[in-house]
Amino acid sequence: MPATSAILPYLESIEQSGWYSNFGPVNQALEARLATRFADGTRVVTVANATLGLTACLRALDLPPGSLCAVPSWTFVATAHAVTQAGLTPWFVDVREDSWMLDPETFAAQLKHAPGPVGAVIPICAFGQRLDLDAWTTYDRNSPIRVVIDAAAAYDTATSADIPVVVSLHATKALGAGEGGFVACRNRDFIDRVRSITAFGFHGTRESLCLGTNAKISEYTAAVAMAAMDTWTTTRQTYQRVAQRLRILLMNAPVTFQDGWGLDWITSVCVAHVGDGRSAEIAEALSSQGIDTRMWWGLGCHTSRAFADFPRAPLPVTEKLAASTLGLPYFAAMQDEDIIRLATALGAALRS
Repeated sequence: MPATSAILPYLESIEQSGWYSNFGPVNQALEARLATRFADGTRVVTVANATLGLTACLRALDLPPGSLCAVPSWTFVATAHAVTQAGLTPWFVDVREDSWMLDPETFAAQLKHAPGPVGAVIPICAFGQRLDLDAWTTYDRNSPIRVVIDAAAAYDTATSADIPVVVSLHATKALGAGEGGFVACRNRDFIDRVRSITAFGFHGTRESLCLGTNAKISEYTAAVAMAAMDTWTTTRQTYQRVAQRLRILLMNAPVTFQDGWGLDWITSVCVAHVGDGRSAEIAEALSSQGIDTRMWWGLGCHTSRAFADFPRAPLPVTEKLAASTLGLPYFAAMQDEDIIRLATALGAALRS
């Protein structure tokens, strides 16, 4: 998160303008700046959080209430919550074992298990990994099923938005504003509809033109995000240094990181494959050394009590990943002694 001194100039500009929310000048500057990370013609609308961003995108598609929306079970529960809040029914599907993500081919093979017509699908950028957006754009154009990309952790890798892309700016993400997020898309009409949904259905008048909510961010949140963007290059380099140091120390250990993690792309978490069925065992071994770990996505979204009664396709890969991957300590300010301590303990646990 940016230092207070870095945020101060933006706070002073808010005070001078007297505009504190409702798409003020700092927010407008933030949206324009975020749009430059994507291809020409991309438009951005900020949202209070990525969950509301996904909900607004799904509602903007005008799908029949209760329609099935395919969601990889290998995701954070926010994705499925967004589906239900949009009035749709989550249908949990499986991912590829090599990428931990859903691709059009894998999805098409699972459609035969759908318990009814599928209106939309939400591919996930797993822990910020680069997703094949071109393939999903082609699928969206050639299929009646609409595609919305959950790129919550993928600020670094999401740079194409021919179809809707939703990114989080939560404090736990690589670029954080405390809370917040944004929707990016090259479809102007779609972005206008999302913006209207996030602002009580207003669009140029004081009349609610569609059912909406209040999902705007304040100028203060926009100020933090602007300050974070000012130092993004340094933040990215810091994350990358920690990741590469950890990779080097574990080169000869039986552990596998996500493809390109810390090399071609960065994110704010480190999730590693620690051996088939060994995640609980390795977590216990590290805990005995005073090192905490996380199962960021638990045993799969479908196992949460809130989603236990929703339909699902067979999920063998999700179940395997849940028992074989582990979130390791990883943060931008991680010191060499911490990295060495983690690598030493993890290496010993993996070889035991």
